[in-house]
Amino acid sequence: MIDHADDLASVHAATERLLTAVGALDNAAVTQSSRLPGWSRGHVLAHLARNADALVNVLEGRPMYVSGEARDADIERGAPRPLDAHLADLRESAERFRAVGAAPADWSRTVELRNGVTDRAERVPFRRWVEVELHHVDLGIGYELEDLPAGFTEREIDFLAARFAGHRNVPATTLTTVDGRTWTTGGGADGGPVAVEGTPAQLLGWLAGRRDGSGLAVKGGGLPSLPPL
Repeated sequence: MIDHADDLASVHAATERLLTAVGALDNAAVTQSSRLPGWSRGHVLAHLARNADALVNVLEGRPMYVSGEARDADIERGAPRPLDAHLADLRESAERFRAVGAAPADWSRTVELRNGVTDRAERVPFRRWVEVELHHVDLGIGYELEDLPAGFTEREIDFLAARFAGHRNVPATTLTTVDGRTWTTGGGADGGPVAVEGTPAQLLGWLAGRRDGSGLAVKGGGLPSLPPL
């Protein structure tokens, strides 16, 4: 069962962790490469701020972004800013998202995200939590997948396993953690069943495209190639 209020509190806590970590950087560090190809840390920070505003749009019934081109242009425009400008933007956009989340609303309603994707409003706070946590890792400043809250990691594995379930390019695959938790995914491609085992952080890293899966134990075939998120 989804509790959007709990997720909003988790978003706030994750944002505070992010702000504290980013606040220890300097202007030079912001210009350095992140772990995302082609993006500096400034790109990641600009994206995080604009994503908060985009999800405000979603919750208020407006298009998430004016266009894909406008989204990309906003990130490029914001990336070169100095650290203090990034911090202020992150705080202010996070507060706008928090305020919309605190307003009375029908959280069971359907909302529209990018590219025609729809979801229930109650799931939007978790989507924001994912953005904050994974992009904190992407900054490459000492926060790793192993540092993510355990409950978050399990829920994101749930989400990604469901996303790839039945995908035409992914064979039937069973995911198992070293402590015995299990998920199934794929099934739309020939081959399999493939069994993949690892720590929750290792499984999440592979599913989310943050790691190549080299630390995972695989039986029944090669490690499946996953489509980009």
